[in-house]
Amino acid sequence: MKRKKIKIILTGYRATGKTSVGRILADRLLFSFVDTDREIEKQQGKSISQMVAENGWSYFRAAEHDFLASLVPRENLVVAPGGGAILHREVWAELMETSLVIWLQADVQTISRRLSGDTLSTSQRPSLTGQDMIKEITAVLTEREPFYRQGSHYAVSTQKPVVEIVDEILMLWAKCR
Repeated sequence: MKRKKIKIILTGYRATGKTSVGRILADRLLFSFVDTDREIEKQQGKSISQMVAENGWSYFRAAEHDFLASLVPRENLVVAPGGGAILHREVWAELMETSLVIWLQADVQTISRRLSGDTLSTSQRPSLTGQDMIKEITAVLTEREPFYRQGSHYAVSTQKPVVEIVDEILMLWAKCR
């Protein structure tokens, strides 16, 4: 962490708490909160499911890349990117220079339970692999774990109360200031 950190990025798989933690964290820091998926949907005028159905995942990933690149110089933000944003290696490396990147972690069962309890999840985000939920979570986590590990400054378990997660991240933020 060489350069001064001017924002916080919460990375991790779907349903690891990026949005829930991010909103509270932004409030506590008096920062703006950015949910990249919602912002991309606003820019494109359609849901991620619609983008993928009409143009494929590559179309959405290109829009995601461009949006992430626009965040590099911005400051005083807490950013909750989609779980696959970590795959944009070049722009991610730039973001790591100006951001404290926290990998929010949860196990497969917790993620599955959270996704099953979220009625909007399946309508907003199409399947990545076409497999059943447990198989997909396991496969995608296995594939992305090295990227999350390499693309984060710290990892924080989200299998505890949100307030505890936020407090832990605030302590990490204080260390890098």
